[in-house]
Amino acid sequence: MTLLAASFGALNFTVLGLYLAVMVAIGIVFAGRQKTTEDYFLAGRKMPWLVVGMSMYASLTSAISYMGIPGRAYEENAAYWIQGPISFLILPILIRAFYPFYRILNVTTTYEYILQRYGPTARTVVSALFVLARLGWLGTVIYAPALALSAVTGMDLWLTIALMGILATGYTALGGLAAVLWTDLIQFVVLVGGAAWVAVSLTGSVPGGMSGVLDIASDSGRLDVFDFSKFSLFEMTVLGIALSYFCELLQSYGTDQVTVQRLLAVRSPGGMTKAALFNAFSDLLLVLLLLYVGLGLFAYVSTHPTALPSDIRADGLLPAYIMHALPVGVSGLVITGIFAAAMSSMDSGINSLATVLVKDFIGPAYGREMSERGSVQLARSLTLALGLAATGVAFYVSTIEKLLKASSSFLGLFAAPVLVIFVLGMLSRRINFAGWLVGVTVSIPATLFIQHKTDIHFTHYFTFGFVSCALTTIIASLLIPRPLAPIELTLWGRDRLRKSSTE
Repeated sequence: MTLLAASFGALNFTVLGLYLAVMVAIGIVFAGRQKTTEDYFLAGRKMPWLVVGMSMYASLTSAISYMGIPGRAYEENAAYWIQGPISFLILPILIRAFYPFYRILNVTTTYEYILQRYGPTARTVVSALFVLARLGWLGTVIYAPALALSAVTGMDLWLTIALMGILATGYTALGGLAAVLWTDLIQFVVLVGGAAWVAVSLTGSVPGGMSGVLDIASDSGRLDVFDFSKFSLFEMTVLGIALSYFCELLQSYGTDQVTVQRLLAVRSPGGMTKAALFNAFSDLLLVLLLLYVGLGLFAYVSTHPTALPSDIRADGLLPAYIMHALPVGVSGLVITGIFAAAMSSMDSGINSLATVLVKDFIGPAYGREMSERGSVQLARSLTLALGLAATGVAFYVSTIEKLLKASSSFLGLFAAPVLVIFVLGMLSRRINFAGWLVGVTVSIPATLFIQHKTDIHFTHYFTFGFVSCALTTIIASLLIPRPLAPIELTLWGRDRLRKSSTE
């Protein structure tokens, strides 16, 4: 412990320890309050929209983004700025197309729409793809802060992975979605405050301040990211990011149980809209802030070439700078911000995975209605098991070089086909499950091929998975005709569904 204290410091350990203790305490406070699955999975559908908006953003802004976006700006360019505007661009689609279905059908999981649109087998398969995508993503979520803590403290990486996984799993199992939402609120404040502190510190550490940072970034070509006519499959361009994130954010906020589950916990449809708007504003501001941090790190290393170790990977520069340049105590708080980003994603992920397993797998397989008490106990047990599984995946993720690449690899494989079955099913009665299965059979091997056998940039993985699956699904659905789906389950007949649900 002496060696660890020498590198990280007793004060920093105290700050991190207090934060982790507060997270666990919140889980204990909410433990035992969940009498029904609606309490455990949806916090009784009575959460304030602002808390839900913060949780939405904290859930998907994991340590992958917190360390990965600055790493990409440092190593490549600032093309990720387009993610913020894309968040606003997809809002009308989410609010007008996706969310009303979930409200009208009064679902607990988004895959209950798939059940009604395509049948029980489709729900099982789509839910399984969600589980695979999010387990892989959660492994990356755990690995990122574990890597940071290992680098700054000298602790073994396996120990930091275990610490990260066990703590987040513990308070999520205890308190359900209510504990997740309230801990996410704290984590949102910590991760935004930590990024802002680093940005201010970097500005003061580079000659010329902010203008010096931007001048160095411009001279290196890192700000040449506003030309939408430029496109390459083999490098990061703003058009490539725009296409990828349009699809990826549509999936993340429109069909993914992690975020939609939060919105279903809001009291009213108006609250859902406000929470989604708050999330979009947060996305815009924090992406720009993290990109500036990455450019600031590049300017700092350019003007202080010996200040940081030369063998640190781009994704690890942020924690290295935090420990090098920030005062003791403050550095512990900002490292805690990385933990906050990770824990807010992990708690949300495993809670949503448990929800899907109970509602879309075990419940239907059980053959009869489970008691509410039994369902809650089962959900807690599954949360613990899923947390352990995700922690195990984190060890595999450590073999993938870039954090954002690791995340894109899993989502491109499994989440892109999920978006296809939702979007095409809402648009056309002719799309059927058999056609979509053909699409999945084509898209997953094809996406694996481009990931491992080509030099195509990882930002194209999701777009490729979506387009290949969608085109194949459309063709196969026309060649394998099935009875037309009810028009009420498409956008063109949803008003009839709304009217029948109120009668």
